[in-house]
Amino acid sequence: MEHIDLSLVDWSRAQFALTAMYHWLFVPLTLGLSFIIAFMETKYVRTGNPEWKRITKFWMTLFGINFAIGIATGIILEFEFGTNWSNYSWFVGDIFGAPLAIEGIMAFFLESTFIAVMFFGWNKVSKKFHLLSTWLVAIGSNLSALWILVANAWMQYPAGMRFNPDTARNEMVNFWNVAFSPVAINKFFHTVSSGYVLASIFVIGVSAWYLLKNREHLLAKQSIKIAAVFGLAASLLVVFTGDSSARKMAKYQPMKFAAMENLYNGQQNAPLAAIGFLQKNKKETDPKKQDFVFKIEIPNMLSYMAFLNPNAYVPGIYDLVKGNKEHNLLSYYERCKKGELAISSLAQYKNAKKSGSAGLADSALSHFRENYKYFGYGYYANRDVNELIPSVPPTFYSFRIMVFLGIHFIALLLVVLILTIKDKIQRKRFILYTALWTIPLVYITSELGWIVAEVGRQPWVIQDLLPTVAAVSQLKMASVQTTFWVFFLIFTGLLIAEIKIMTSQIKKGPAGETSNIVN
Repeated sequence: MEHIDLSLVDWSRAQFALTAMYHWLFVPLTLGLSFIIAFMETKYVRTGNPEWKRITKFWMTLFGINFAIGIATGIILEFEFGTNWSNYSWFVGDIFGAPLAIEGIMAFFLESTFIAVMFFGWNKVSKKFHLLSTWLVAIGSNLSALWILVANAWMQYPAGMRFNPDTARNEMVNFWNVAFSPVAINKFFHTVSSGYVLASIFVIGVSAWYLLKNREHLLAKQSIKIAAVFGLAASLLVVFTGDSSARKMAKYQPMKFAAMENLYNGQQNAPLAAIGFLQKNKKETDPKKQDFVFKIEIPNMLSYMAFLNPNAYVPGIYDLVKGNKEHNLLSYYERCKKGELAISSLAQYKNAKKSGSAGLADSALSHFRENYKYFGYGYYANRDVNELIPSVPPTFYSFRIMVFLGIHFIALLLVVLILTIKDKIQRKRFILYTALWTIPLVYITSELGWIVAEVGRQPWVIQDLLPTVAAVSQLKMASVQTTFWVFFLIFTGLLIAEIKIMTSQIKKGPAGETSNIVN
């Protein structure tokens, strides 16, 4: 650990975070808008009304702009695993690489093949084949998300693997345990459904702008109907999977859960701080602790949220760091000792194998296997274990802002749907302006979800097995700093370009003549 340049680690983390957050600005719209377009084209094929074709082609143009820029950022993100995180790639490449390979071979191939037909096949293939191509692009986009999220979920909850002490690598032993772990399935549905909500609000917000400008009434109202219904259905899935995510977090990542709730001392009948403002503890003995300046609590709710039992005990940050014998919680100090033993046993095993001492090798291997689940803690055996506590304020605030904005989105979707059905939406300018200005809010919420997921699990790259300090490539810090700013400029330029192209296309509006009737 002494030879690790912590500044290099921080810059590598910053570069990956930058790339991931920019990439995620483009992905959710692709996931949701692809299905909305498919629904619209289905209406066109079923009714034969050319206005539905016109509507479909308009939203398809915006989809194409977003899709192209999303690919550019995604490719760079995957390359960073090899360039900046080579130790991580070596340690788990056999497992982590499998879902990414499937994503490239199956899902991305599917969407990239049929996207050409979707954009350029109008009047060149039959209506039904074109519709099939549109649906396959939507399915392919979401299958890509599935395999990428499977890989991410495995980092949060490693399963279906075995460590090979001879190669010092983790190897997959059960693909289905990796692909369909409870964390992977829940993460997939929660993430993609949040993307569906984002796309729905994007469509509604753009449609609201047309109504405010007294333009494209048919397109706007029909688009709002489809987007609102789709968004409301997706929001129910977001709520269900979000609730499930909290329980899985409490079970598999209790430190993340405690940080998200600013819970330092574990307790039974734990209340949930629905609203709270934090302030750093001024005591020198515990400078990292975040005290509440103000909070509004819901009694017993945190215990229920974590374990479906209002009387359940929820461990806090102190319980995990210092241990709690009453609740069978090993302290981080004890875990670090076990992790150190695992690391040293692995070294002894390799040396014994080289020298031909079979008995010593077997003994060392036995000790290694007994302590392997604490392997990652061994890197902190001679460090301050408080470094294993994630930053509390970002996770605490991100979660609450995300939840409150999520409630706003559901209410907005419901209101605009009712008003559109009653044909009153165009007269409710306050609602239209609210819908328009909710577009940036839903993007912010989408990013906050990843802050909770990723900042909350730090410093782990793989939960309990590999910390960031051991996963980073041995690069010159200057090269990472340089590429950080290069990527920042490139991604910012791409984002500005997308916004300009999108707004220009929206102002231009759909091509073709408007029909009087849409069924």
